[in-house]
Amino acid sequence: MIKMKVCIQKLAGNEDIPLPRYMTNQAAGMDIFAAVAHEEIIEPGGRKKIPTGIAIALPEGFEAQIRPRSGLAIKEGITLLNSPGTIDADYRGEIALIVINHGEKPFLIRRGQRLAQMVIQKVYQVEWVEAAELHSTIRGAGGFGHT
Repeated sequence: MIKMKVCIQKLAGNEDIPLPRYMTNQAAGMDIFAAVAHEEIIEPGGRKKIPTGIAIALPEGFEAQIRPRSGLAIKEGITLLNSPGTIDADYRGEIALIVINHGEKPFLIRRGQRLAQMVIQKVYQVEWVEAAELHSTIRGAGGFGHT
């Protein structure tokens, strides 16, 4: 595993919220935690913006992807609407989660609850080169369900 140091800030009033952390030695994603001021309930079909109490300073050329936790998805029907969400290297605001309840019962969010995962990825910006034709492939223009 390649390791790098990234600055993180706990926002005021969130000193009790754990920093994002890997739950196993080879985990790709770090669990991130809810920093709700009081318990929040998301009704079936409902969605809410949930604070995490942290801000990060990624190096240029990297992004943080915010992803759902598979356990919450399968057990409770809880996921993130903009998944994966992207935190750009130049963003310095609080990371927040857009949580939706696809389950059949209300979902309770508690302070400090593991609610999502964050994966740090290298980003490449492309420079487009217009072409009159693209090189061919076996698939060609075949779309959904083609293979």
